Amino acid sequence: MKNIDSPFKLYLRYSHNVIIAVEAILSNKVKSFLTALGIMFGVAAVISMLAIGKGAQQEVLEQIKLVGVNNIIITPVSQSIEANGSDSDNNSKKKKFSRGLHQMDAQAILETIPTVNKISPVVSLNYHAIKEGKSYPVSLEGVSSSYFEMLNINLDKGKIFSEQQTSKGVPVCIIGDNIRAKFFNQDNPVGQYIKCGQVWLRVIGTIEKRDFTTSASDEMGISSSDNTIIIPIKTMLMRFKDKGAINPEVMDNMAGGGVVFMMGGGEDEETSSTETKSANQLDKIIVQVDETEHLSSTADVIKRLILRRHSNLYDFEVTVPELLLKQQQKTNEIFNIVLGAIAGISLIVGGIGIMNIMLASVWERIREIGTRQAIGASRKDIIVQFLAESTLISISGGLIGIMLGVLLAHLIHLTADIKTIVSFFSVIVAFSVSATVGIIFGYIPAKRAAAQDPVESLRH
Repeated sequence: MKNIDSPFKLYLRYSHNVIIAVEAILSNKVKSFLTALGIMFGVAAVISMLAIGKGAQQEVLEQIKLVGVNNIIITPVSQSIEANGSDSDNNSKKKKFSRGLHQMDAQAILETIPTVNKISPVVSLNYHAIKEGKSYPVSLEGVSSSYFEMLNINLDKGKIFSEQQTSKGVPVCIIGDNIRAKFFNQDNPVGQYIKCGQVWLRVIGTIEKRDFTTSASDEMGISSSDNTIIIPIKTMLMRFKDKGAINPEVMDNMAGGGVVFMMGGGEDEETSSTETKSANQLDKIIVQVDETEHLSSTADVIKRLILRRHSNLYDFEVTVPELLLKQQQKTNEIFNIVLGAIAGISLIVGGIGIMNIMLASVWERIREIGTRQAIGASRKDIIVQFLAESTLISISGGLIGIMLGVLLAHLIHLTADIKTIVSFFSVIVAFSVSATVGIIFGYIPAKRAAAQDPVESLRH
């Protein structure tokens, strides 16, 4: 019977010690609150800092979705560098001619490089879309039908271009969500017409609205599809403008640095007046590689291929967004560790504060300790009492710190426009650390309290 009752008696004994610790905390509310402040701010700092890091990682993942998986982007550059030449002998060498980024470059990449899965040339122009007297500035993009899959663009309604529409340059379009809302409101736009420049386009689909981050546009040169009208690339070149249609009479002038274009009909006046001086038929070529491990090698092959086709002129740039973004993600992870470590230091400082206050509390309550020992409390009872007190203060501070951390993360998102995501993992980690800090830094004062001589304690 004694063995059966022992665990229960042990539970009653230690629970009584915890109750004494709670009473001590409640009788000194202000001191207990000030003791817990370090833990509160430490936990809040850990949660908010990790929320910033998590938000940054999420933005990287969103950007990877926006630029597509395993994509390589080829863009023209304004300056060209003469191969095998230097500043000293530029005058002695005849400048070489490059037609710029052209559809034939895209075709050569697709036919020559076996690791290339899909490819889409892109031509972008600024226009005003018009319907029933309403005008709205849009970005008109000519692409291939592979463009949607490559950039993970989903349609809300309708369908993408058919093979026949693409090959024959049929005047059809797929519109972004803002354009749908502007011109069609609650109506179904599929099958209706919208005018762009001098061309009437039949709407065959609408793009699903998707999240978009400004940093994605700044760093990777991509843009939101909400204000975009997408048409087949051949429709763009046939019915709007082919920037590669160069007047052959000025070819010699072009080789010397000057470029003159035959402007296509139907463009906006602002587009025509600001159009300059580039031989590039395309604004971009997007290449999708079959496997991620082939990205770097394929990018090198593409660079050599286009360089050869462009008379060894570096009038283009090859970018691998996914690798850049993954490098950014790795940098963010290191940054998160640093943020977490800095925030964790405040938890340690809070723990030291608990230890100092509890050590002072031992001396203040030395008569209480002596009285308890005199009426039969063991050293274990005294240790449990003071350890429970420090742990409860730390846990209470941790709980309040969690609420402060979530609130702080939300305020950072609202005021600084920085994406923050509070994860369950960060909450658990912060709370666990706060409880551990209470136990570790509360043990030394508890042990010192238990080591007091009852007779000496009662004399104070």
